[in-house]
Amino acid sequence: MAGKAPFRADHVGSLLRPASLLEKRAAHAKGDITDSELKAAEDEAIRDVVAKQEGVGLKSVTDGEFRRNNWSLDFFAHLQGTELVELRLSTTGQGDRSVPAAVVKGKVGARDHPMIEHVRFLVGQTGQTAKLTIPCPTMIVSAARDWRQVVDTSVYGGLDEFFADLGAAYADFVRDAYDAGCRYLQLDDVNMAYLCDADMRAKLAERGDDPEEVMSGWIGVLNTALAARPDDMTMTTHICRGNFKSQWFAQGGYDPIAERLFNELDYDGFFLEYDSERAGGFEPLRFLPKGNKRVVLGLVTTKTGLLEDKDLIRKRVEQASQFADLDQLCLSPQCGFASHEDGNELSEEQQWAKLREIVELADEIWSDA
Repeated sequence: MAGKAPFRADHVGSLLRPASLLEKRAAHAKGDITDSELKAAEDEAIRDVVAKQEGVGLKSVTDGEFRRNNWSLDFFAHLQGTELVELRLSTTGQGDRSVPAAVVKGKVGARDHPMIEHVRFLVGQTGQTAKLTIPCPTMIVSAARDWRQVVDTSVYGGLDEFFADLGAAYADFVRDAYDAGCRYLQLDDVNMAYLCDADMRAKLAERGDDPEEVMSGWIGVLNTALAARPDDMTMTTHICRGNFKSQWFAQGGYDPIAERLFNELDYDGFFLEYDSERAGGFEPLRFLPKGNKRVVLGLVTTKTGLLEDKDLIRKRVEQASQFADLDQLCLSPQCGFASHEDGNELSEEQQWAKLREIVELADEIWSDA
């Protein structure tokens, strides 16, 4: 599996925006600069951040999500049939609060999505593997709310009907991304982390939903999207426990989902957060089937700037290898550095130091890094 994504040293995707780009985005929001002026600023910042990723030795290169305000809403807002509103979100880490969300008001589709042009630009900027990150389809009906809050039941009478169209829309996007040159596509997923959280599972049950049945529905729509990828396209997922401004939303080990996650979903790799005790132990990795699937261990936190001790990371990789073959493991930060354009509570220098350390550690741990 040498030289194939996910790589021994990898990263989740989002990167801290430089102050100069944030200033341009603020000016654009106020109407002080044009769309084309903003795009030129984004293009310049992306060229620079691509060079920096290559410079620290990463083999997967993203655009840092520099054209986005939010990791998920910027994708969902450009699907056919959606519009943005404020909805209540229930989480463990932060309680109930109002957040912007995409709701479905018409038949959903993903044709002519602007992120196809984003990845086409990225592919043209690097000789490494260009990676595109998007929210997984089921995030549009977050487990933190009833799906009827999100999907107009006059358009879709049931979740199965909606998931059929949603899976087909994502399959279209996968094919369009491939045609644009993308060979590495990641679906970011907070919902699966909610199913690791006992409080969230209890809330699902209280509203009449069986967590295992909910997961079955998610697996179906995700596999529809995954089935659309050609053989030379890698698709991974990142199971996220919340990352907005260094905060968190869900807790609990992977035990409730691991067997189904690894064996029923056709991903090539799984980015799992392991930067805190909230994620539990490595025991669930025993369910990873032998073969080509990889788990990317998120052992380096993006929530603080403190650089991890190399010996501790090596020890934790060794502990993980007691439950899954070392050849099927990789290393990354636990999440992105900026799920929102405001970013996490660390500096750009600290971000690059962490990514550089991950590359160095991978070179030391794996002979094929």
